[in-house]
Amino acid sequence: MDNDTLTVVCKYGEVRGHRDGTVFAWKGIPYAAPTGNRRFRSPLPPEPWDGVLDCTRFGPIAPQSRQSPIGIEPGMTMGEDCLSLNVWAPPPDGRLRPVMVWIHGGAYVLGYSGQKIYDGRTLCESGDVVVVTLNYRLGPLGFLDLSSFATPDAPFESNVGLRDQIAALEWVRDCITAFGGDPDCVTLFGESSGGGSVTTLMTVPRAEGLFHRAIAQSPPATSVYGRERAATVAERFLQILEVSPDRVEDLLTLPVEKLVQASEVLFGEVPSRSPGTLAMTPVVDRDLVPKYPVAAFQKGLSHRIPLIIGSNKDEPSIFRFMKSPLMPVDDTAVQAMFAALAQDRPDLDPERLAEIVAAYPDLSKPTGAMALSRDAAFRMPVLWVAEAHSEHSPTWVYRFDHATPMLKAARIGAGHATELPYVFGNFGTLGRDPTFWLGGRRSAGEVSGRIQRRWTAFAHHGVPAALDGSKHWPRYETDARLTLIVGSTDTVVPDPEGEMRRVWGTEVMGFN
Repeated sequence: MDNDTLTVVCKYGEVRGHRDGTVFAWKGIPYAAPTGNRRFRSPLPPEPWDGVLDCTRFGPIAPQSRQSPIGIEPGMTMGEDCLSLNVWAPPPDGRLRPVMVWIHGGAYVLGYSGQKIYDGRTLCESGDVVVVTLNYRLGPLGFLDLSSFATPDAPFESNVGLRDQIAALEWVRDCITAFGGDPDCVTLFGESSGGGSVTTLMTVPRAEGLFHRAIAQSPPATSVYGRERAATVAERFLQILEVSPDRVEDLLTLPVEKLVQASEVLFGEVPSRSPGTLAMTPVVDRDLVPKYPVAAFQKGLSHRIPLIIGSNKDEPSIFRFMKSPLMPVDDTAVQAMFAALAQDRPDLDPERLAEIVAAYPDLSKPTGAMALSRDAAFRMPVLWVAEAHSEHSPTWVYRFDHATPMLKAARIGAGHATELPYVFGNFGTLGRDPTFWLGGRRSAGEVSGRIQRRWTAFAHHGVPAALDGSKHWPRYETDARLTLIVGSTDTVVPDPEGEMRRVWGTEVMGFN
């Protein structure tokens, strides 16, 4: 080792990392074999390699739309062989440190681990942890369930993206010791669909024991659908591609660009026809995912591990700002969402659905429609998961309310994903970032510091203490439902969503 590189030997070969501030970074380490010849199939372990793998660049990102609102950094390549991960670790000193494994969001169709906002250096340096970020297959290659069309010549499997995430966790179990990480102290954390992956994996038997704590940021925990619905979506995908079911094996050889183009059509169609739903998500296949995750939590079937879970105060604002179809943000779309729910779920009491809608008197205004949409997509699922999990495991609930003056002026506030730069300590990663045009940088830095200290203390000790005299964050328990409100200062509030929690109940949106 020289001062600027560090080569370690893991299970599959030697990897050379490079200094990044006071820590070392390894980018683009393969955690599975190439997937191009295993399209729509589970990943296999990587083949051992000879020589030293120089890990200076992020690996290829999962195929996705190049018109992504997330933006793809210059120099990033895209390809099916995208199963790689990145590690940030302090210089070796004989100690094993907690590991934090990040699953990025992006509605299960967008995103990648090399986004600047997910750079793990600051979190690694400030929290004395090993940080891992990973790519996994997205959209049609990862979350379109084609198993209803499987044949001996086209053995499609379900939940391929989740299987990728599990393979990455298995790599961490087998290899992270070489980087100074403790494989028996792994925190899995993620946001949006990454948070939904976390809550789903907490109910997947095969994932048990691969992580020991979990943080779910704004998880759409109920956006997991059954096989019948998945088969209908898959059938529509074939129609868009003009592939007949008796020629389904053609999907194995079609250019990946055509699959992505078809998925873009599907991605827009599904929420337009059925507001509040996503086209491609995890599926209850009764194999990898045996039950709907919220139902599994409510039946006491989640892994017995500590959990932090929460949402943002103004979740839908960013979708309204971007004119995204992913969340209904006006009266017409919200009413259509409930009409579709009533049609899809005839077992639900129409009077109960009417009571919920009536609890939002300003539904004709954008604020009322967005409040209902926010509660349906994020706030109530968060509480359902927390209520159930807290019955047997330590659970903490937060609501992220902090917003800079500019974000407030733009009527985005604490919108979806706005907490991400605070968690990673990476502000100014969005190009011409307007976040601080009206000030607020100092306050944001203080909020970020508290969040990072809580998240990394949780990784170290299983308790999210800020360790700096900040407000104590008590557990969420059903007698008081104490919740941390993250603002310019932290406050703890008993049952802040109590009124709407009682209106929604626990069974209205539950699944069997």
